[in-house]
Amino acid sequence: MKLNNLKPAEGSTHSRRRIGRGPGSGLGGTSTRGHKGAKARSGYKKKIGFEGGQMPLQRRLPKGGFKNINHKEFFAVNLSTLQKLAEEKNLTKIGIAEFVAAGLTNGKELVKVLANGELKAKVDVEANAFSKAAEEAIKAAGGNATTI
Repeated sequence: MKLNNLKPAEGSTHSRRRIGRGPGSGLGGTSTRGHKGAKARSGYKKKIGFEGGQMPLQRRLPKGGFKNINHKEFFAVNLSTLQKLAEEKNLTKIGIAEFVAAGLTNGKELVKVLANGELKAKVDVEANAFSKAAEEAIKAAGGNATTI
């Protein structure tokens, strides 16, 4: 047996259907595309979400929600975190740089101090925002709350 003698097994191959080659072929006329419609035309490509002219689902459903373009996202820091920072590193002034050094923020985020926990240390705090209760708690402990 040589390579030039090889042939596929009997019945395993089929000749390719040649559509659009006249009525004698049995595949002329509409060339297996049916009558009219987008799929009968050349260059047809189904668009994503197209439902045959029916109103598509993404246009039928009501749109919900609202995205406020002026919304500011704050990173929350609790009083308990401030207390822990003041004790561990012996700080009297805590600002954004100290939060970055402690690994709490990356420095690009806005920081807001919240009144969760207890603050005993006298600390001057600099942040982008404070809750009223947090500001009062810092002042009650003898520190200052400065908004940047």
